[in-house]
Amino acid sequence: MTKRPTANRGVSADTRIAARNKQAILAAAIGVFTEKGYDGASIAEIAKRSGLPKANVYYYFGSKETIYRTIIGDLIGEWDRALDQLDPDREPAEAIAGYIRAKLDFSRRHAAQSRMFANEAVHGGRFITRKDRAHMLAVTLAKAKVFEAWAAAGKMDPVDPIHLFILLWGTTQYYADFDVVAKSHLQKARLGADDFERAAETVTAIVLKGCGILPPAAGRPRREPVTPARRDGRRAP
Repeated sequence: MTKRPTANRGVSADTRIAARNKQAILAAAIGVFTEKGYDGASIAEIAKRSGLPKANVYYYFGSKETIYRTIIGDLIGEWDRALDQLDPDREPAEAIAGYIRAKLDFSRRHAAQSRMFANEAVHGGRFITRKDRAHMLAVTLAKAKVFEAWAAAGKMDPVDPIHLFILLWGTTQYYADFDVVAKSHLQKARLGADDFERAAETVTAIVLKGCGILPPAAGRPRREPVTPARRDGRRAP
């Protein structure tokens, strides 16, 4: 009887355990840093929440600062992957919609990590290094050229690409960074997948219209507007 291949074939048990432990430490650290900030957090509390001894935390990361910087680096990497949606070979409506959905998906899946980064930025960005800032600027400027190319090709109205990015970031990250306010105004105890889907549809429609981009469904016949009734119950002329 032949053995069925497994997804982890070729990966040692020690490697799998190390990866699992690192993820547990990072997940616990995100919660602690989000609640208490960098200065208020301790290795002892991170270890307690992760369910691992302090010695293990030091073994895998060496210091609290290393954990903190790792989390920031992981977040920047996720945001880089979202930018991949803005491919110049795609149609603007499809690409921008994909980017908005990718950013909202990150806010839904990693709300605490997003809030941790926002808290770091609000307090001066002490651990957002020059290298981090230079990288984020470089990838943003590279994708700004995509917007400019679409505008030059007549596929969208000319807009300031950096301000467009700031608008997109502020909108998509709001659902994580200010989820308390979002939940209050949406009258929800928690934001679910349907709320993020509605957000994606609404934000995409507004952004595409503001940029003069026809949505993918623009070729379909438009529905006739509903004629409002007058106070006397008759149809308005």
